[in-house]
Amino acid sequence: MRFLLPRISDLTETQYRLFMLAQALIVQHARAAAPAPIDRDVAEGVASVAATLETAGKGIIYEHRATSIPAQRVADEISAAIRDLVGRAGADGARLERDAAKALRALEQAARDAHKELPDAGRPDASWLVLASRMFADAPQPPDQAPGPQAPKLVI
Repeated sequence: MRFLLPRISDLTETQYRLFMLAQALIVQHARAAAPAPIDRDVAEGVASVAATLETAGKGIIYEHRATSIPAQRVADEISAAIRDLVGRAGADGARLERDAAKALRALEQAARDAHKELPDAGRPDASWLVLASRMFADAPQPPDQAPGPQAPKLVI
């Protein structure tokens, strides 16, 4: 928490919730992705989504793209979730996009700084992902990835 709190202390409640949503989506994506993203991919992916949202806030429609495939997959996951939320927000969609851009910039900074400040995370290239995974360790996994014996899939 000593690492994370300074990076999210200036976020509003809505921005904090968007930060946590994006973080949870990335952790879930990283568990199933092949190849798994590393911190650099996470930072690049969320930065491209944040830049797209910031550009849209200026009235210019342009989608910024990440340069690596794992980073673009992270960006696609986050973009889809934000589009869904903005679609549901109605008249508050523009405000939600601004809040999402700020939350994603905080997430980008956390992913970029993690290897400097979290050297004992086990994987220097994925220090932020290790930290985020620990934060969501008790979160339920999708049914097809749940540990333990699998129930029969035959329905009679």
